[in-house]
Amino acid sequence: MNRALDFRPVILVAGILITTLGLAMLLPAIVDLAAGNQDWIVFAASSMLTTLIGLSLFAATRGVPKGLSTRQALLMTVVSWVALVAFGALPFIWSGVVPSYTDAFFESMSGLTTTGATVISNLDSTPPGILFWRGLLQWLGGLGIIVMAIAVLPMLQIGGMQLFKAEAFDTAEKILPRATQISSSITLVFIGFTGLCCILFLSAGMPIDDAVIHAMTTVATGGFSTKDQSIGYYNSAAIDWITTVFMILGSIPFILYVQMLQGRVRPIFLDSQVRVFIGLLLIATIIAWLMAHSGDHHLGLDGLRFAAFNVVSITTGTGYATTDYGLWGPHAISFFFVIMFIGGCAGSTSCGIKIFRFQVLFQAVRQHISQVMYPHGIFRPKFNGRPIDYRVIASVMSFMFLYVVSFGAIAMALIVIGLDTTTALSGAGSAISNVGPGLGTVIGPAGNYAPLPDAAKWVLAAGMLLGRLELFTIMVLFLPRFWRT
Repeated sequence: MNRALDFRPVILVAGILITTLGLAMLLPAIVDLAAGNQDWIVFAASSMLTTLIGLSLFAATRGVPKGLSTRQALLMTVVSWVALVAFGALPFIWSGVVPSYTDAFFESMSGLTTTGATVISNLDSTPPGILFWRGLLQWLGGLGIIVMAIAVLPMLQIGGMQLFKAEAFDTAEKILPRATQISSSITLVFIGFTGLCCILFLSAGMPIDDAVIHAMTTVATGGFSTKDQSIGYYNSAAIDWITTVFMILGSIPFILYVQMLQGRVRPIFLDSQVRVFIGLLLIATIIAWLMAHSGDHHLGLDGLRFAAFNVVSITTGTGYATTDYGLWGPHAISFFFVIMFIGGCAGSTSCGIKIFRFQVLFQAVRQHISQVMYPHGIFRPKFNGRPIDYRVIASVMSFMFLYVVSFGAIAMALIVIGLDTTTALSGAGSAISNVGPGLGTVIGPAGNYAPLPDAAKWVLAAGMLLGRLELFTIMVLFLPRFWRT
């Protein structure tokens, strides 16, 4: 019989994270104060309330035993993300930038899950503090996702993530101290990439405030922009290529960058996940280039630039836009709809169905076909040169099945609410894959999510969380066995 679930460690971690978010709110307050905008009061008030509640939760649970069981880690992950989104929404609603808490929650969820879908119109005239807060939410969310993917999800054996289980996390009790150590190294890399990206944006002619925000949302593969026209506003080949490169860098496992800092350079070039990911981007870019060229939309090197940018943006789940690729024809709409579901590498800020899962499925199918052809032969599927445990294959297959079912359920819910088929399907795919823009005239790259009814926004917000936390993390909470003592 299981022990009763002790909520104190969960509340302790949530309190620490909420306090951190509250302190982070002081940064946009400083930005608004420097710009002479009165919204600094909104951020100061939000910071006080959030920090006070976070410190109260921390103080109430201080001294609890360190370490998390599997059930506590699952609950902590979901509770922390929902709590952070709820408090992160306060500046949006209190500043009056959005008309309702539904819109504020949607924007906050889109930010922290690095989805990039927005309900804010007229970004060009939005107060600087709010624009900075949107970028900061995605930056913090991207950093949190990496740590979660390295420390929490492998321990929980979710969707095949146990393939990336480090020896340091062999037991659940080690998760907090070891996660702290490894996250510090990743944070340094994350800050370094953000700073370099910002410097390159500045050198390409982007204003400093835009450069800082776009650097944060590019490295986090989030996609929030300071302009209604997104990156397309600048109409700059240099900015497009810089963005493309850093979206790719943000979609490669950050643990490989840490290893490079330690002098181990070979792993990043030998990692099969990285090689397959880069190869897939090259093939998809060529296909998109041919589509853009054949329709006389973008020719020559300009066509290559637009094709590469939008393919990388959608595949990595960033969601920036430089052109309305929906105008390239129905074949282009189908193409971008398909690659919307393909994600980057595990242990990165990108989302969608991670590349390693397709590799595991391919190896499993290959092994099965070989077994059919040679019944007495012995074949073992491998990943990165190592045999794949059959439990990993079962976990990945379960994830893929659940992913398709969840996508269908979200799409059906949106259709019942009243959305047209294109908007419902692409909206569901965009939410669960954390991409941002969908397809069609409403939520396509040239539109946003503001016109959607509130019910649709809540469904999409739930879909974003479901996709970001790898499905099982949330769904297991609905099992009576999880809560049974």
